[in-house]
Amino acid sequence: MVSKRKYILTIIVVVFVTAFLTFTLGNVFMVEIGNKVVISEEAYTKMKNTYEKYAKQESIMELAKREFLYEADEEKMLEGALEGTLKALGDPYTQFMNKEEFSALMQDTEGSYEGIGVYITESDDNRIMVVSPIEDTPAEKAGLKTGDKIIKINGTEYTASQIKQAVNVMKGMPGTSVTLTVQRENADGSKDVSDLVINRETIRIKTIKSSMLDDNIGYIRITTFDLQTAKDFEAAYADLKSKGMKGLVIDLRYNPGGIIDATVDISDMFMGEGIITYTKTKAGDIKHFKSDAKSEDIPIVLLINDGSASASEIMAGAMKDTGRATLIGTKTFGKGIVQSVQQFGNQGEGVKMTVSEYFTPNGVNIHGIGIEPDIEIELPEDAQGYGFEFYDTDNQLKKAVEVLKEKANQ
Repeated sequence: MVSKRKYILTIIVVVFVTAFLTFTLGNVFMVEIGNKVVISEEAYTKMKNTYEKYAKQESIMELAKREFLYEADEEKMLEGALEGTLKALGDPYTQFMNKEEFSALMQDTEGSYEGIGVYITESDDNRIMVVSPIEDTPAEKAGLKTGDKIIKINGTEYTASQIKQAVNVMKGMPGTSVTLTVQRENADGSKDVSDLVINRETIRIKTIKSSMLDDNIGYIRITTFDLQTAKDFEAAYADLKSKGMKGLVIDLRYNPGGIIDATVDISDMFMGEGIITYTKTKAGDIKHFKSDAKSEDIPIVLLINDGSASASEIMAGAMKDTGRATLIGTKTFGKGIVQSVQQFGNQGEGVKMTVSEYFTPNGVNIHGIGIEPDIEIELPEDAQGYGFEFYDTDNQLKKAVEVLKEKANQ
């Protein structure tokens, strides 16, 4: 009769190669004595623990393949297990991505993709919430606003736990349309629900828009931070400077963030030697992002609101803490954590994971809190839009110009 210990060992040997690739077994893995392979006690214990840890997953998959009424696709179940593992962490910014999703994210970072042009996140009530529509995209033109909650897509209800599926449905071939059922909360607390039909396009994100305003006040809007943003910002700034710019408005309203290096590079242009931000991991590892001694000597106002998040808040926090700029608008979104994106395995899949939190130069983490402006002023509900194109009704921008004119006369 085979002992239970030997039986388990036999099973474990079958999965040894996989286990070997996953962790270090110890100083001695196995030795060959004659024609027998002997595994060290430490290796045996670790392999046994690994087998027991994942045996339940294997059993449930076998049960599904054997008894589930419909097709039980093993690959889909495995993918679902990976998704569920990260989902269980309870962080909306941490997720497993299949090949298509990982490829789409990489395209987004480069500045283009096919869809409607909206940044979304999970709300506290398990709904899909709009962080901000991307400027000059179908989502903005259709009237989506920060804080809107997407209840249904093409008549099918989606919750925050189905956000990945919702994204896949909203994306699609240019020229096709998608219908979003949107819930919007009014100022009096009442809620309206309406359908928006949005035509999909190839979204080529222009992250920088610039113009010269009254009395040689320059204006640069940053819609998001991608790989080209810092370079495009520098070009726009140089152009305005050549035209005699005396003050600068940097508009970060409805900017949901992006690549941290881009916001650091732009902040570095205007800050003297010091810290722009620093990140801290669970292990306590700290990484500083610093500015050098070079600094453009020009008065600056930053425009912010509740759609300004993540990388936008890094810039806003650095400028506010160091007194380099005046912040005008309303409190920012409050996302003070950083995600890393990496390829996972060799099938083109990927993982986006929250790996650290960031701090302003004064050591403040604004996650869930946001950054308060120096001058608080609401954009009127009846404003036709925001930015230099809507200067006549954009009271936040007008206030920024007023402040810069005062600084120029001092």
